[in-house]
Amino acid sequence: MCGIAGIARQSRAGVTVDSLGRMAAAIRHRGPDGYGFYVGRRVGLAHVRLSIIDLAGGAQPLTNEDGQIVVSYNGEIYNHPELRRQLEERGHVFRTHSDTEVLVHGYEEWGTEVLHRLNGQFAFAIYDRNRETVFVARDRFGVRPLFYAQRNGNFYFGSEIKAILASGEVEATLDQRGLDEVLTFWGARPPRTAFDGIASLEPGTYGIWKDGALWLRHYYELDYPEASDEPVDVIEQLDELMLRSVGMRMRADVPVGAYVSGGLDSSITASLAATASPHTLRSFSIAFEDPRFDESVYQREVAAAIGSIHEVASIGSQSIAEIFPKVLWQSETPLLRTAPVPMYQLAKLTKQSGIKVVLTGEGADELFLGYDLFKEVSVRRFCLRRPESVYRQRLFDRLYPYLSVPNRGGEFWRRFFLEAGQPSDPLFSHLPRFLLSSRTKEFYTPEFRTGLGGIDVIAELRASLPTRFFAWSPLNRAAYLEMTTLLSTYLLSSQGDRMAMAHGVEGRFPFLDHRLFEFAAALPTGSRLRGLREKEVLRRWAARVLPPRIKARGKQPYRAPDAPSFFTSGAPEWIADHLTADALKRVGVFSPMAVAGLLRRCRSGLATSFRENQAMVGVLSTQLWHHQFIESAHRVVPLGAGKASVLLGDNAPILT
Repeated sequence: MCGIAGIARQSRAGVTVDSLGRMAAAIRHRGPDGYGFYVGRRVGLAHVRLSIIDLAGGAQPLTNEDGQIVVSYNGEIYNHPELRRQLEERGHVFRTHSDTEVLVHGYEEWGTEVLHRLNGQFAFAIYDRNRETVFVARDRFGVRPLFYAQRNGNFYFGSEIKAILASGEVEATLDQRGLDEVLTFWGARPPRTAFDGIASLEPGTYGIWKDGALWLRHYYELDYPEASDEPVDVIEQLDELMLRSVGMRMRADVPVGAYVSGGLDSSITASLAATASPHTLRSFSIAFEDPRFDESVYQREVAAAIGSIHEVASIGSQSIAEIFPKVLWQSETPLLRTAPVPMYQLAKLTKQSGIKVVLTGEGADELFLGYDLFKEVSVRRFCLRRPESVYRQRLFDRLYPYLSVPNRGGEFWRRFFLEAGQPSDPLFSHLPRFLLSSRTKEFYTPEFRTGLGGIDVIAELRASLPTRFFAWSPLNRAAYLEMTTLLSTYLLSSQGDRMAMAHGVEGRFPFLDHRLFEFAAALPTGSRLRGLREKEVLRRWAARVLPPRIKARGKQPYRAPDAPSFFTSGAPEWIADHLTADALKRVGVFSPMAVAGLLRRCRSGLATSFRENQAMVGVLSTQLWHHQFIESAHRVVPLGAGKASVLLGDNAPILT
């Protein structure tokens, strides 16, 4: 895993090493093991390396034999040995053992169609000197990020927005609609970001830049061709897919560890990793001081069952407030939750323990309908049909045994189950979340609201749904929305890639193998969610690899202490500084008077609702994000050519 960046110019003015060096320096945390540059008349590429495959020979940027194809690549191609054999049979000669060179020769052989042959997580840029094109692409599910901007015919791109800003040629300004999406969906929907004019390449998409223009194409789209009956050999098929997926993701020239949450999904991946590992598996978990969030007793049970060497990152409310600015800098977007903070600390512990690759359980809930949200679809339909039913509180308790919500039959119930849309709405499954998050926007200033021009981002999402969406069952519609509005935009980015790569740790996700996704998407929904029992078929299969107690454990969502973390005794000064009336007026997003009321309730401990918790985190993180990225200068010391592992050019003088 690595970081990439680059510039492509419409003219032949050249790209300087200094510009590329600044871009590389801004994302050096992603690749602490080395860096390199390609500097040409029209195109420049930068690369920072986290060495995992072919430690001696995998430095980048990398070219083909005649230097006409140049790549800067971030990610892993898990089936690179198989593709290498195919390419060698076609006459391609390899100089390294890296998966990067498979990508180079694969592009030579198959062009953009190489994407359909890759099994992996990736974002890359290939400069084809013969065609004078830049080919950029991102993996099917958006595991690895890629951002881009276009200015005056020039094309800028990078693994993180910081790299683009560090070029010195793209300014950071607020995109009001992008921020509005963040405060609705927890993350802006690609291609939009919270930065005006800086876009996120959509998952499953590639682009071709040539002569100042960028063409975008989808090469992979989610589909749910649900079968009416479960295959007779469904457990055998799932077993083969899981073993193959984990086995491929254990391929590395460094030790591979695992994250263990104590739940079903990470227990499965850790157990399979422990079996496949040639060494005793190293496992890592988060423990909370607050018992409402802590799952460490289950984590220890899993670690003991699989025989791993287990380490724990302990998190308290005070540490969340102290670390939050670092987390926000890495995430590059306002947040509505503090959940990324413990993930940041977990990655720090992992790297300090000498591990830079971990398997995790992300993706299982989306594939096998594991979230409460999927159960809510059925429960909400029932409640709308029978709002006075005596069973509603019993259903609530079954859905949320881990929550303590006062007055279950009152305002919360009414808003969540009775007033959040009708089943005929295509967004029915997600409206409670969207509407709850959107209440943060009640704190907008009139001027900011006017600047949005009456745009309704929920209506925009509704209008953007693909035609095939309306042929799917309600639960498959919900699964699609979860994959596209939360998984890639928040869980895999703000809470995933950014927190791990802040410390040079690569996460690998066995459940996000596209073959496993396609298998799950074709199953009857009853195989995934039976009544209120989530991940039904996965639990049946898990009996082969997990102890009964772990297999049977119900879902407990990963949560962390939110707004109260910022108002403990001894809270850092930055919190109060960014919530003053002057600071709020300077940013211009939130009303000082409205925020003052919320702030009083938070400081007095009266702000106990989900709405107020999310609103406070959203307001505070937006203020801090604006200060870090919009108001502050972005000065970085460039990485120099003298210490580069690779320095390539196109037979032109290299501009410094």
